[in-house]
Amino acid sequence: MNDIDKECRQISDWIKDTVVSANASGVVLGLSGGIDSAVAAALCKNAFPDNTLCLIMPCYSDSKDEEHARLIAKKLDLEVKKIDLNPIYDSFRIEVGTILAESKELLGNVKSRLRMITLYYFAASYNYLVIGPTNKSEFTIGYFTKHGDSGVDIMPIADYIKEEVFELAKFLGIPEEIINKIPTAGLWEGQTDEKEMNITYKQLDNHIVYDDSDLDIRKKIDSMVFKSEHKRKFPRIYKR
Repeated sequence: MNDIDKECRQISDWIKDTVVSANASGVVLGLSGGIDSAVAAALCKNAFPDNTLCLIMPCYSDSKDEEHARLIAKKLDLEVKKIDLNPIYDSFRIEVGTILAESKELLGNVKSRLRMITLYYFAASYNYLVIGPTNKSEFTIGYFTKHGDSGVDIMPIADYIKEEVFELAKFLGIPEEIINKIPTAGLWEGQTDEKEMNITYKQLDNHIVYDDSDLDIRKKIDSMVFKSEHKRKFPRIYKR
């Protein structure tokens, strides 16, 4: 990015204008301890210094995630509330466990959707909008949970590839520990973004920006884009 200061100001202005036009008074977002939510939080803090609420929502999460989230909150002077989702998640697993076989992917989606419900509870209570931290790289291939981390009101960084998110993070003063952290959704032990996607962010970003990828990578990405198309659209409506 040529003028990153201007870019950040424009994003924060857009957040503010969008929230005000919706007759809302602030924003709420999940603070995961990762780089995407950190950048989104910093931009929101610039837009709403006194009306940005961040939720830490552990659900059998790595304790490091909360540690990193609080590091970000301290650095950016963010208002934070912690909501422990473990008991709700346990109840759900007990209820459906006798009906369906469990898989880590399905249960990971449950965690994401429980967080979405929690965010909207606070949004309604405060008259805030829910912010989504999904970036362009993930959005392009559908690397997000439908009605989970995509269940939001606005996505301020969904037009920025992962490489650009790192640029934004450095400019916004996100702690180096967060910037250097291996990207992960933290939905199960040992999970990382690149391992689950089976491609690197560099390969994905190069494909999106430059269409610069070999045939195997191109086919893999095109397949993910095709299979996830429904995630990027509203539900289809039957027309009489």
